[in-house]
Amino acid sequence: MNHGRACASEEWMAVMRLLVILFIGLSLTSPASSQSKPEQSPAKTTYILCDSLLDGKSDQLRKNVLVVIEGDKISRIGPAANTSGTDVIHLASHTCMPGLIDTHTHVLLQGDITAADYDEQLLKQSPEYRTILATVNVRRALEYGFTTIRDLETEGAGYADVDLRNAIDRGVIPGPRMQVASRAMDVTGAYPLLGYAPNVPVPHGVQVVDGPEDGRKAVREQLMLGADWIKVYSDRSYRVREDGVLDDIPTFTLEELRAIVDEAHRERHKVASHAMALNGVHNSVEAGVDTIEHGNYISDEDLRTMAAKGLYYVPTIFVGEYVAQGRAQEGAPVWVKMLKIHEETFRRAMKAGVKIAFGTDAGGFDWKVNPAKEFSSMVKFGMTPAQAIHSATLTASELLGMQDKIGTLEPGKLADMVAVPGDPLADVSILERVDFVMKGGMVYKKP
Repeated sequence: MNHGRACASEEWMAVMRLLVILFIGLSLTSPASSQSKPEQSPAKTTYILCDSLLDGKSDQLRKNVLVVIEGDKISRIGPAANTSGTDVIHLASHTCMPGLIDTHTHVLLQGDITAADYDEQLLKQSPEYRTILATVNVRRALEYGFTTIRDLETEGAGYADVDLRNAIDRGVIPGPRMQVASRAMDVTGAYPLLGYAPNVPVPHGVQVVDGPEDGRKAVREQLMLGADWIKVYSDRSYRVREDGVLDDIPTFTLEELRAIVDEAHRERHKVASHAMALNGVHNSVEAGVDTIEHGNYISDEDLRTMAAKGLYYVPTIFVGEYVAQGRAQEGAPVWVKMLKIHEETFRRAMKAGVKIAFGTDAGGFDWKVNPAKEFSSMVKFGMTPAQAIHSATLTASELLGMQDKIGTLEPGKLADMVAVPGDPLADVSILERVDFVMKGGMVYKKP
């Protein structure tokens, strides 16, 4: 009995040894094993021959430059070489540049010169319909040459910007790279929709937040649901004082603003502040926000603090010019007076050494208007064309924390590139005629 069991055990062990040997042999020869992975197709190589190139690092044009792209990244930039036998995109009489970056857009808005324009979108258009329109706007932004944007809130359309960003990233729809701010924040009674009867519930264009703890909770909620940035509206109700200073009513208390900024920074996210005048800007700077949006008036003291702390100024000049007359006709002539004040502030900011990043507030004006008009506005206010271009490339990439990926044309960075028919350093308005757009190695527009 015991002898039979021993024989059976030996036979069983022999069978197990044979199975182990067979398993090891199959593992070594199987294409699915870790020793032999399936071959991946090589990355596509694209050659672009530029008559001129502005790489974003230097303000000097380079002539006859070949850009070699492997997959979605730039692999080599150098003098034009023999490319016979290869498929080359030849951009004759064009200047190649880094993809443009707009750090202040609203893809879910279609223009809001008057309160009626804004109210109609929130009251008569569903969030779903507005999102459909936004898919058209992001395609427009890309074709205008903006390969990256920061979209600073949905104006009552919830977290639709998060879905747009994700759909673009997943290749579902074409559009720029996006960083988004979702709902933005303001206090009770300070942001449209306003003026309706007390018994009529209406939507608001923001998340209403009151008190420091409410602010912290709103930050956590927005980040949980996909926001990249936190945005606050820090002032309202503008008037020009006798001494020429643009005055305002601040919205949040300094304690509230500090709580919002502290919570966002604690969670490693940044804060953008809509601050157009004296008190809103000052409170925002004191609270430690990362960017001042619009900044029609900024005191010299706050400009010095911004320069010392590296806070960014996103002036959005063109939108002010676009809406001024319409709003004046609606009973707010202060918007016309703001234009001169804005120019003076912009020039003082440049002199103070404040970092100025390109932003347009597109959506505040119709998306059928090319946001690149902002370049001419910046030059009119005192920048050189080179400085204006720099604000929309390297400086803007730094604001977004993406300078290791975009903002300049150099090996190892993402192949985001545009081209214009002429020399933008001689005529910056040429940037309104971008006719070649590449994002991540994929061509979206050709001459």
